[in-house]
Amino acid sequence: MNIDQYLKRIKFSRSPKVDLKTLIELQHSHLKTVPFENLDIHFNNPIVLNIEHIYDKVINKNRGGFCYELNGLFYYLLYQIGFKVKMISAQVYMKDGIYSDEFDHMGIIVDIEGVSYLVDVGFGKFSLSPLKIKIDTEIKDELGVFMFKKGEDYFTICEVENGKVIPQYRFKEQERALLDFENMCNFHQTNLKSNFKKKIVVSILTETGRKTLNNNQFKLTSNDQVEVEEFDEKDFEKILKKYFNMEVEKTKSRN
Repeated sequence: MNIDQYLKRIKFSRSPKVDLKTLIELQHSHLKTVPFENLDIHFNNPIVLNIEHIYDKVINKNRGGFCYELNGLFYYLLYQIGFKVKMISAQVYMKDGIYSDEFDHMGIIVDIEGVSYLVDVGFGKFSLSPLKIKIDTEIKDELGVFMFKKGEDYFTICEVENGKVIPQYRFKEQERALLDFENMCNFHQTNLKSNFKKKIVVSILTETGRKTLNNNQFKLTSNDQVEVEEFDEKDFEKILKKYFNMEVEKTKSRN
């Protein structure tokens, strides 16, 4: 992995240090330059949990990815810079107290001077900044208010909306390896029960809101104003190029 090329890709211009300020700025930069997207699943291009493969896709080919790719790659960047960092497995909240399977989501925990932070650049709409793991305390973030709850075996990260605490996902602090997520990564690529198989999603944070694209709709949110553009699915690749400056390799047919 070429750190300089990675930093250039996310438009991070200064020399990184191992401190909280740098971690915050790296996360901000990543979220505003690398989209969350599942395009390869719908273009039948295999997603391989190999860091060189992911680096080539995201850095060299100006693409995005989903959690295993984005958080996996960001983990290696932080590790090479010198942060004390580990991958963690998370289970996403579904409904009625039910969570998805282990390894359904990948997150990152970074330790800075004995303080742990949850870092996530691969969960779509989430926090802008690292979240200090402090139980039952409201954490005000630029994109919302969050709170950690502690169970017997898990931490749960929740979003607080209008006084209601809404679980997002739960996790253990146990360190995982990239290949530990391989089975669930394959599930999301191949199983029709996976939400990632049901529709295309391309989404990225902007300075004033968010850009989101699915099969036949582009939505721009800016300063609480929402603009929606409907289009024919046959024009999808043209819209993708127009709003995200992205192209997907056409070596295989699209679903």
